[in-house]
Amino acid sequence: MDNKQLENIISQALDRHKYGSLATVEQNKPKARYMAIFHDGLKIHLATDRKTHKVEELRQNPNAYLLIGFEGTGPKELIEIEGTAAITKNEHLRKSLWNDEMKQWFDGPDDPDYIILDITPSRIVYAGKDKERHVWEG
Repeated sequence: MDNKQLENIISQALDRHKYGSLATVEQNKPKARYMAIFHDGLKIHLATDRKTHKVEELRQNPNAYLLIGFEGTGPKELIEIEGTAAITKNEHLRKSLWNDEMKQWFDGPDDPDYIILDITPSRIVYAGKDKERHVWEG
């Protein structure tokens, strides 16, 4: 399978998963938390509060790891994404990703604490129903 085919398979798999576990590094120790996942192809977006520990950790060390899939009743596929994270400067993206579920944390899409983290993948491992691992490298 070539990289383009694998990109399409991974993008379709990301469509099936709404949440994943984001890992960051704090003082040389990993920390993980569940987050809602948005994506445009292989460009991953995560909504969060500017004042969270994860944002502080990513400013210190932008390396991130996202584990997605293999939920109990969901599709039996696994996506492992290694990459770097940065706060987006794209205001249109912030507004387009906004949804009413975020109202419990933010005043609206213009709330200055509402930010989007962009994860730029460098390596993605995908394992589907066949359990075979396929590696995409950017």
